[in-house]
Amino acid sequence: MAKVKITLIKSVIDRSERQKKTVQALGLRKINHSVEVEATPAIIGMVRKVNHLVAIESI
Repeated sequence: MAKVKITLIKSVIDRSERQKKTVQALGLRKINHSVEVEATPAIIGMVRKVNHLVAIESI
C-alpha cells in the first residue's frame, strides 16, 4: 500500500462531534500536526469526511 501524509490545517472547534472523533482517529492533535499512514480504504474514507479540515499528500 502507498503511504499518505495527512496534515490538520483547520481547527476542529465548532465542528460536529463526529468530525472531531474522525480527526482524532486519524491521529491528528493540533493544527499543522502531520501523520504518515497507509492509504487503506478506511483511511481514505475518513479523509473524505473531513477533507475541508485536512491536507493530504502522497509519499
